[in-house]
Amino acid sequence: MRGGGLWQLGQSLTRRLSQSHNHRKHRCFAAAAGELKKTVLHDFHSENGGKMVPFAGWSMPLQYKDSIIDSTLNCRENGSLFDVSHMCGLSLMGKDCVPFLESLVIADVAGLKPGTGSLTVFTNEQGGSIDDSVITKVTDDLIYLVVNAGCRDKDLAHIGSRMEGFKAKGGDVSWHIHDERSLLALQGPLAAPVLQLLTKDDLSKLYFGEFRKLDINGSHCFLTRTGYTGEDGFEISVPSENAVDLAKAILEKSEGKVKLAGLGARDILLLAGLCLYGNDMDEHVSPVEAGLTWAIGKRRRAEGGFPGANIILKQIEDGPKIRRVGFFSSGPPPRSHSEIQSSSGEKIGEVTSGGFSPCLKKNIAMGYVKSGCHKPGSEAKIIIRGKSYDGVITKMPFVPTKYYKP
Repeated sequence: MRGGGLWQLGQSLTRRLSQSHNHRKHRCFAAAAGELKKTVLHDFHSENGGKMVPFAGWSMPLQYKDSIIDSTLNCRENGSLFDVSHMCGLSLMGKDCVPFLESLVIADVAGLKPGTGSLTVFTNEQGGSIDDSVITKVTDDLIYLVVNAGCRDKDLAHIGSRMEGFKAKGGDVSWHIHDERSLLALQGPLAAPVLQLLTKDDLSKLYFGEFRKLDINGSHCFLTRTGYTGEDGFEISVPSENAVDLAKAILEKSEGKVKLAGLGARDILLLAGLCLYGNDMDEHVSPVEAGLTWAIGKRRRAEGGFPGANIILKQIEDGPKIRRVGFFSSGPPPRSHSEIQSSSGEKIGEVTSGGFSPCLKKNIAMGYVKSGCHKPGSEAKIIIRGKSYDGVITKMPFVPTKYYKP
């Protein structure tokens, strides 16, 4: 859901539902062919009132006892704990892991300092986006990354096939898929003070985009300071056998202020200005068109070397034909595939995601429009169920980010 009603979430979930992936031990409970997979926190969600729905081949919580809007607001005001164990964490190892990864993504991986990371995009030969990912250069010969649940199978097949060719030419790289670990995302103003109560490491010295291996609640964890909601927060990779205990400890240490949150709140929070792969970008949309040119390092722009580089670098030079933009609008909340028209009635694009923002108390949406029609302040019309409603293009993110930076 993007905030406009449960029917809208149902549409979104249906669009993003993928075939069940092959399960592995620890990460999920065993399931018969065709059944939804379950994270190790599945029963914990149910015990806490989680309404479970299918998502990307998994049974995931849509919401808990609070309404989706209340859950969204609590993340902004206090904090939320999300189970994101359906996503796929993996490590690349070997002295050539950096050049190998640079042959797949747009980031300047070599330019990252050890212990730091960046958002990046896996591209295809047409310049389209196979998936987005947060990558971390742990050391010069170890990279940790997380890919989206719905893209897991195609991502692993893509990386694996490229790795075979790379190694056949003498490259030193291998990988490990972390199906023995679970992922928790802790987001909001109380994320750092609450998590600090569970570790001896000084989290005030860990900044946005940085990575550390440390003990949390007695478990050896991978900790990335990141905030896909726009809030300060962390993504915690924890051994699956310790995941439930860690979730309980976080909730208890917050004295009830940090609450469990599900897909409904997550989607509203993401719409604050971040792309959601499968909705706001896909294999037919380039990083430049998606507004992610900033993720292409200066050296990569000069040297290329990633799939579709010629197309993408030409778009940077000449400008793309379409651009991702944000909208405020009147009337009912916009939904995916709603037509966007200029003030004169010409079709100029299409909405990719939209809904009502409980924080801003207004409709917000993202979509793609023709270049030249993308300037903030430009008036537009959004067509919903055959009716035209006023809209205006606005800068993103809609909600200012609160990342913890030096």
